[in-house]
Amino acid sequence: MGTRYSSLEELRRKKALLKKDVAEMEDLLTFENAKESLSVMTKGFTDPFLKEETELDGEIKVSLDTRKIVKELSNSVKDHFLNKNAIFSLAKSGAGLNVMENAVKMGAVALVGNYAKKNLYGSGWKKKLIGVALIYLAPIALRFVREKLEQYEKNKATSSMEQLI
Repeated sequence: MGTRYSSLEELRRKKALLKKDVAEMEDLLTFENAKESLSVMTKGFTDPFLKEETELDGEIKVSLDTRKIVKELSNSVKDHFLNKNAIFSLAKSGAGLNVMENAVKMGAVALVGNYAKKNLYGSGWKKKLIGVALIYLAPIALRFVREKLEQYEKNKATSSMEQLI
């Protein structure tokens, strides 16, 4: 069944060669540094997403840096959806213009609301007064400004029509 050896010494040499071959194969399959080995296997793609942490017992552990993964995903999604062509095509359509107008209004309301809330919970009376003024007086002031702008646009359109006639 097995190979016949002429001496015990020949068998020991063969055993040593086999052990050496097995050790070389283990060196190929196992890596000393897991981050480095993953870098080699993925050709550097995983480098920014891995971090090495030293545990209390001194062992180095490789883990995923989820913050960087989420940041990379959000950047790629943002770049995909907010490229220049998509924005222009959305802005040219009537529905897109309406959506963008509403988004700007909501953004302005959110900014003013957050600023008012921050000031309302402030420690000084001046900040609280600014917060109350933003909550109660800002809508009145914005309505007044909007009416004046509409009136100005109407007057401008009327004067341009008069010039054409």
